[in-house]
Amino acid sequence: MTADPSARGPEKPRAILFDWDNTLVDTWPVIHGALNLTLAKYGLDPWTLEQTRARVRKSMRESFPLLFGENWQEAGDFFLRSYGERHLQLLTPIPDAEETLRELHATGLFLGVVSNKTGAFLRAEAEQLGWTRYLTNLVGAQDAPRDKPAVEPVDMALDGSGVARGSEVWFVGDTDVDLECAVNAGCAPVLVRETPPAEGEFGGNTPVLHVHHLQTLSKLVSRM
Repeated sequence: MTADPSARGPEKPRAILFDWDNTLVDTWPVIHGALNLTLAKYGLDPWTLEQTRARVRKSMRESFPLLFGENWQEAGDFFLRSYGERHLQLLTPIPDAEETLRELHATGLFLGVVSNKTGAFLRAEAEQLGWTRYLTNLVGAQDAPRDKPAVEPVDMALDGSGVARGSEVWFVGDTDVDLECAVNAGCAPVLVRETPPAEGEFGGNTPVLHVHHLQTLSKLVSRM
């Protein structure tokens, strides 16, 4: 496991907020299946899994009006029913995710989640995995007045932590929206994925730290 910090590097965190899908858990197959059922119902072409991974970034209330127009709320209800029928059965943790959370929690860090997954689904998945013992606040889509990359979900996720938004909060995710949210909130954007960021890939939302694997985070924190 290796890390690729930028020149300025991050401060030691007092709190870490995680994205959920494709950062801590692999729920892409069930998202993809439910989305294609919804697209088909409304006469739209199906997406490949690669397209789903690339295009699913923002919350339903921001993305569905662009896809389904005036039918977006009805389409959203259909998607949620389809997703809800299978998501707990197909829930798959990212390798080393629980060990990473356990190790970080043991250091006394405040841990939370900011996701664009519907909040009720997010919390049900965390409960199913037994991860609510590590994660204090799990904030999903429609829990706050605006969704990620807005700052309101970050404030909700930090509620009760005693830690204010800022460089002592790491925001860990795998997409441009996660990094944008971190920068909007003044937090340290941390990218976790196999491939390093390409030059200029994220514009002004360049991560201060890139790690290839989740468990690198706990090892880094333990050495800081």
